[in-house]
Amino acid sequence: MQYTVRIEQLPAQPLAVVRRRATQQQLASVVPAACGKVWNVLRSQQVAGAGRHVALYWDCQDGQINLEVGVEVPQPFFGPNFRKPIRLIGPGEVIGSATPAGPVATTTHFGPYQQLAAAHEAIRQWCAVHGHTLAGPSWEVYGHWTDECNRDPAKIRTDVFYLLEPK
Repeated sequence: MQYTVRIEQLPAQPLAVVRRRATQQQLASVVPAACGKVWNVLRSQQVAGAGRHVALYWDCQDGQINLEVGVEVPQPFFGPNFRKPIRLIGPGEVIGSATPAGPVATTTHFGPYQQLAAAHEAIRQWCAVHGHTLAGPSWEVYGHWTDECNRDPAKIRTDVFYLLEPK
C-alpha cells in the first residue's frame, strides 16, 4: 500500500482509557480487550458522544510497551456527561487521558490491523527523509467498524499519528 504522510497541528483529544503494558506480540489481544473494557464502562455510565477506539503508545521499556487504550470522549473524562465520577478500583482502572497536542506526522492505513506496521514504518521513513524528529508517543485511531469491514478487510480504516518535535 502507498502511504501519503502529512504534517498536521492537532489539539489534545480527551480519552477514557485503561493503561497496559504489553509486548509487540500481545498487542493483537490486549488492545481489543482494553477497548471492550472501556466501552463497557462508558455504556454503563450512558456517556453520550463517545467516539472511536484509540491506542496510545507512550514508550517501550524492557521489551514492554507502555500504552493507554480506550475511546475518544467529547470532553475531559470527569466532565458533566458523566452521572458520577468513575473510579474503578484495581487493575485496569478506567481513567481520563488525552492524545498529545502539537505537530504530528500522520497517514491513513486501509486494511487489516496485522498490516499496520507498514504505516508506522512509512511515517518513520518519511520523517527521516524530510528532517522531522519524532518526539516519542504515537497513536492509532481506529475507524468505526461497519458490516462492509467484515466482507472486505481493505475497508478497515486506521489513522496513525506520531508526535513531532517542534521546528
